[in-house]
Amino acid sequence: MSEYWFRPKTYGYGATPITWQGWAVIVAAVIIIAGAALLILPYRAQSPAALIVFFAVEAAVLAALWIVCRRKTEGEWRWRWGGR
Repeated sequence: MSEYWFRPKTYGYGATPITWQGWAVIVAAVIIIAGAALLILPYRAQSPAALIVFFAVEAAVLAALWIVCRRKTEGEWRWRWGGR
């Protein structure tokens, strides 16, 4: 049996972290995106490709975050109006 790191949100679509592993995944994604912004975006004036690289890194991180969150969520992702 796998342990779930996220729980479906009470209102809206998606999930929220419920364990330290879930929070660690969220923090790691934020750090990677912020690091990419600090390292890559200053070069966008010199090379337009820097902006493309930044968006590629951001898309890859968000896709990985979405996959991990979906697989480690207890229950399904769907729109919720307050009921479980």
